[in-house]
Amino acid sequence: MIFPEKLKKGDTVAIVSPSSPVTQEEAVRSKQYLESLGYQVKMGDYVYEKLGGYRASTGAVRAKNINDMFADNEVKAIFSMRGGDTSSHVVDKIDIDLVRNNPKIFVGYSDVTNLHVYFNQKADLVTYHGPMVRSNMIDKFDDFSKKSFWDALNMDDELYLENPEGEEFKVLREGKAEGILTGGNLALLSSMIGTPYEVDTKGKILFFEDINEDVPRIDRMLHQLKYSGKIDDAAGFLIGDFANSDNTADPSYTLVELFKEFFADVDKPIFYNLVAGHCFPTSTLILGATCVLDTEKKTILFKR
Repeated sequence: MIFPEKLKKGDTVAIVSPSSPVTQEEAVRSKQYLESLGYQVKMGDYVYEKLGGYRASTGAVRAKNINDMFADNEVKAIFSMRGGDTSSHVVDKIDIDLVRNNPKIFVGYSDVTNLHVYFNQKADLVTYHGPMVRSNMIDKFDDFSKKSFWDALNMDDELYLENPEGEEFKVLREGKAEGILTGGNLALLSSMIGTPYEVDTKGKILFFEDINEDVPRIDRMLHQLKYSGKIDDAAGFLIGDFANSDNTADPSYTLVELFKEFFADVDKPIFYNLVAGHCFPTSTLILGATCVLDTEKKTILFKR
């Protein structure tokens, strides 16, 4: 796997909208925030265009913005403005050879999951499941999230993942495992199964998180992963945050109860209660890095 070069003050950072748009005011604030940190900033052309109300222009235009930023020798990192919807319109129009030959820091989460999986698997590029500019940085970038983000981008040989103080990693199934970290948003992972862009979990550590999905829908998505072989293939699991994911049909049967039942026969290490995903604060995960799970020590280690 290819780790991109570290980001230095004065470098140029690009902001793109792979999925949904933002307002012009949010775009200006996002650019100003990164400039205040000492970076030069290039903006994608259509970060605040609204097509149908939920798309930041067509998939072709959004893909061109991303391709252009990878081709631009001045750009050292590409930050996603936000998630939303329809990165699936973009992924098939990415010039993957261009990405492979111009490795750069790429950051995002949620709907950006499609691009993480594609870049990891087809360009051998390590990417970062972490905060986005409009969604996290301009209003909700707390000290823990900042530290986790910059620590991940500046990792040397290895880095231990941490939770915020008072939140511990919880063990669903015990054991030790090592493998490339893959994954992202559960809804995106399940929706791309059966396409050329589906996630490959063979021998890997699978991470997943989500938001605004009730327990029955999460149950269905987990079984889609199971029936497509993704659970059997994986070496271990990291379960992130599931914000606003309740069970209105029976509040006593919680999401944790579902996880315990679903993974009851899976003899592989599983951590849950990772503060990562659609949550504030949030930690940054290094997708494509080697990930070592040790439930006895309660440690999660990233390695080059």
